[in-house]
Amino acid sequence: MDPPEHDRLRRMAMRHFGPPHTPGLVIGMESDLTAVVAGLIDDVAGKERIDVVDDFAFPFPVTVTCRLLGVPREREPHVHRWVRDLMNSVDYNPETDPKEKLDKGVRARSDLRECLGDLVERSHRRPGGGLLSRLANDDGPEGRMADAEIVATARLLLVAGHETVVNLITNGVLTLLRHPQMLQRLRDEPDLVVPLVEELLRYEPPVHILPWRVAYSDVTVADTVIPQGSRIMLVLASASRDPKRFRDPDRFDPDRHDNQHLGFGSGIHLCFGGPLARRETQIALTELVRRLERPRLVADPPPYRPSPVLRGPLHLDIEQCDR
Repeated sequence: MDPPEHDRLRRMAMRHFGPPHTPGLVIGMESDLTAVVAGLIDDVAGKERIDVVDDFAFPFPVTVTCRLLGVPREREPHVHRWVRDLMNSVDYNPETDPKEKLDKGVRARSDLRECLGDLVERSHRRPGGGLLSRLANDDGPEGRMADAEIVATARLLLVAGHETVVNLITNGVLTLLRHPQMLQRLRDEPDLVVPLVEELLRYEPPVHILPWRVAYSDVTVADTVIPQGSRIMLVLASASRDPKRFRDPDRFDPDRHDNQHLGFGSGIHLCFGGPLARRETQIALTELVRRLERPRLVADPPPYRPSPVLRGPLHLDIEQCDR
């Protein structure tokens, strides 16, 4: 969306998602994040082979976002299934994929919208503690969001917040296994995870391209004029490896200083859920490194999702011996 409507909705959502009005949201979720991660690792304990995507990285952010929104526990399995079917349909190829894949995505989108709408309606009658309820009953300076706007915001958090975090965690595990000295260092120095995740966002970001921008005026880039009204594709991953901005850009270096990457975009559309995504990934990688003993890639490179926009393995099989 564009201003001023974009700014209005973002301000209303941020009142309940972070500073300055809700500064403790992410910190307050840390114990729940750690518990979810520990449970997922417990579920694969003792297995010789696990798929980091299916067994860990996929269920983690969906569960977290459900808890954030205030989705009842009994409905979480349904949301997991709908998000999976919806995201599987994003890469639908009519030449190679069965139409059932697309149909499942269409149904999932409808079922998810209906479920979230029902939860918002219930929140008007019985307010709760989740983000859906807070948005549904907020009497802030700009009034309340319309129910349809709340549902759209919740779907955005579920879908965008899911796919990016899955890729970020999986890319992180893959990068650490390709750099075993960094894996060991993280095991020995848990605080390294903060700059490590920032470097991961630069070096192997989950979003490579933003294809939905328009030039509002004539813009000159490298002696080339981009006319007003032109559609623009911003290649964020390339910018984050610009040798004019980053020294030795193709090297994974968590000790890198002044790491102003574009992993979460920039400007007025800077990733809304960036603080939560950072903490999810920090906790996930720290606990995986601590709990898994001698993990080894089964295949390198692993199979990737066929998407030019989102980059992450479709599956990441590793062999491991639990401590």
